[in-house]
Amino acid sequence: MTMRPNPHNLLGTRKLPVIPEYFEKVNIEYKYNTINAVDKWINSKLKGRYAICKSVNISTTTNKIETVVQIGFENEKEASYFLLACPLLKYN
Repeated sequence: MTMRPNPHNLLGTRKLPVIPEYFEKVNIEYKYNTINAVDKWINSKLKGRYAICKSVNISTTTNKIETVVQIGFENEKEASYFLLACPLLKYN
């Protein structure tokens, strides 16, 4: 079995600095090292383009401002797989 390289990795265009409007977005709670851990998981398990940004959000339960990590995926199937399979999301 031959492994084919990901063209986005070779060209440095896989991880984007901002989340484009057409990307599927997911918000997760920000904790220590969340961004690095999520980035490492996405790089090893998924193939499409993505972006990770730290943002602020107003909590619907407490009405307080909270820091969240917003992750955008170009492919909505990868966003669904991330929500179902990423072990970092299971222990909140």
